[in-house]
Amino acid sequence: MLSDLISLFFPTYCLACSAVLATSERWLCTACFAGLPQTNYHLTLNNPAAQKFYGRVPATYVLAWGRYSKGNAVQKLVHQLKYKNQPAIGEALGKRYGLTLSKMQWSSSFDWIVPVPLHARKLRQRGYNQSDYFARGLSASLAIPWHNQCLKRSKETDTQIQKGRIARLHNLAHAFSVTDSRVVQGKHILLVDDVITTGATLEACALSLLAVSASKISMAAIGVAA
Repeated sequence: MLSDLISLFFPTYCLACSAVLATSERWLCTACFAGLPQTNYHLTLNNPAAQKFYGRVPATYVLAWGRYSKGNAVQKLVHQLKYKNQPAIGEALGKRYGLTLSKMQWSSSFDWIVPVPLHARKLRQRGYNQSDYFARGLSASLAIPWHNQCLKRSKETDTQIQKGRIARLHNLAHAFSVTDSRVVQGKHILLVDDVITTGATLEACALSLLAVSASKISMAAIGVAA
């Protein structure tokens, strides 16, 4: 009754369509959640996200939960996650996507789930790493440990927005380093980011891990841009 009263006087709204949410709903109404543009890339490994890395990184699997475009529900969820102090969104999406991936026979092949790190200043400013929360959710559903300390962002870079692939790669040169190579040597690492656009950030992280003898690299993200 108390939650119903709170909802009556302080309603929350669907991020996608602005409808008032029921007490059992969170972030998106049931209709919008059912209509989310999910990719199903876990069923087609030769997918558009994987193709972004052809000739660049020998990625074993490249996975993305939803299609990310300006103004769509996936973009709005990521915006709330990153800029509106809503880290729980990342963990919830990770758990949901992890349950989907757990049905695939190859999902148990990962040794570590590693989020793309934020620079220390950005981490202090935001208060959390959005990719880390997505990694935690995946870890919980896949029963695979996550490690958020083995990869470090040692260089603070300019914003990647409006940069093309080559400019992003130049911007990210030497931005990441492995803190303890023993953790990743001979391991299959699932790298996790919030959104795959050109793939430059994941590429830079993957190359850092491969340079210290990680055996395989796979990638997963909440969204993938067309």
